[in-house]
Amino acid sequence: MPFKKDFLWGGATAANQCEGAYLEAGKGLSVSDILTLGSHKEPRKIALDMDDTYCYPAKKAIDFYHHYKEDIALFAEMGFNVYRFSIAWTRIFPNGDDEIPNEEGLKFYDRVFEELKKYNIEPLVTISHNEMPLNILKKYHGWPNKKVINLYVKYCEVLFNRYKNDVTYWLPFNEINNLMLPLSNIIHGGIYLEGTQDFNNQKDDPNLRFNALNNVLIASAKAVKLGKEINPNFKFGSMICHITLYPRTCHPDDIFLVHQNDLVRNCMCSDVMLKGEYPFYAWNFFEKNHIHINLNDEEKRILKEGTCDFYSFSYYQSICESCQSFDEKTSGNIMGGVRNPYLKLTEWDWPIDPVGLRYTLNKVYDRYRVPVFISENGLGAVDHLENGKVHDPYRIAYLRDHIQEMEKAVEDGVDLFGYTPWGCIDLVSVSTGEMKKRYGFIYVDVDDFGNGSYKRYQKDSFYWYKKVIASNGENLD
Repeated sequence: MPFKKDFLWGGATAANQCEGAYLEAGKGLSVSDILTLGSHKEPRKIALDMDDTYCYPAKKAIDFYHHYKEDIALFAEMGFNVYRFSIAWTRIFPNGDDEIPNEEGLKFYDRVFEELKKYNIEPLVTISHNEMPLNILKKYHGWPNKKVINLYVKYCEVLFNRYKNDVTYWLPFNEINNLMLPLSNIIHGGIYLEGTQDFNNQKDDPNLRFNALNNVLIASAKAVKLGKEINPNFKFGSMICHITLYPRTCHPDDIFLVHQNDLVRNCMCSDVMLKGEYPFYAWNFFEKNHIHINLNDEEKRILKEGTCDFYSFSYYQSICESCQSFDEKTSGNIMGGVRNPYLKLTEWDWPIDPVGLRYTLNKVYDRYRVPVFISENGLGAVDHLENGKVHDPYRIAYLRDHIQEMEKAVEDGVDLFGYTPWGCIDLVSVSTGEMKKRYGFIYVDVDDFGNGSYKRYQKDSFYWYKKVIASNGENLD
């Protein structure tokens, strides 16, 4: 068998997309709470001052807050030995700058960790997953403000001390490199500029956005350094949204375009997080785009001292790019591209490329030579509940093909140690706010507007994944 005996099999969620209970037990508002319901064709609105005009999916989501025992028991039934989830910053510091943490929020995660421990499930904790307190956006204008660095580190210090005996694996930020793109201003940067129309059409200042990203990278390094002081056994990982890029043609201009964009889009943040400094091409990119990064010598030292232990990333697709004009386009996680004629598309126009996962695993392991973890992967689709059952052969086929390519990558020599498919239980989509775009092995009976019984049902993929885990990836039938 290609996978290690202690390979980590599980699934991934995020607090803002599954917990609900958006103001319960002292929780404050986050930047995700104020996003309205949208669709593939209708962008989500950003309602800084929430009112009852719109539907806000994060308010209740799938109500994991009240169903966590049931949900974790289902994860255990599948055989999970790892569960990736995020802690909501707003449950611990409701306003982000509170003097003392919210004990009720900490007690909730005490209970979650206790439940995971009962089933011998290893937690993989994302510290910040699109859950910045809304007050930080309004009062400090988000991550461009260096004061936010210390607010985040204070939050980390509380988590590290409280859960130093419960957690080994930490991810400081989710898909940290998404701040490369204007779409991530609000949820990754806490940036809201006048003129912003909606989630898909945000007013952008690249200089402001890249300085926000710089501050996030500094905060990550500070968190790693602090965490190692509190518990030297802590392991920290990057979490990169890897959009694998191919040249649409073999024209040399297409080849070099993809090379340059891959470096900036996929490699720059992980180079900083794993090598401890900005690479040469980053400074060239900043200069050409008139971006002036505010980074002093002390902060450069912090980046060097706070490097991560492993590389984790999300992988859903690949896209093509070209210097030439092509009419056919595709959508995707955060960004789309030119359509690849050799690949099929999902219902949401995302290309399906299992071989691209093997290619990506080889690429990142060759670049960093640290253990690699796939922290997100999966298929969003419309599922149908009939007589208490959900038949989802399309999801099984997608995951089977990707796991087969993972096996090949391990045989290639990649040190892969874990896999947590996204949305192991149905949850709210971040890009559209929909529930009908489902990823999970577990169906939750709730629609886009929060109507339903919230009852949980095992899909066919639940039982399939259970066999995969039990056989350590050998039985994929």
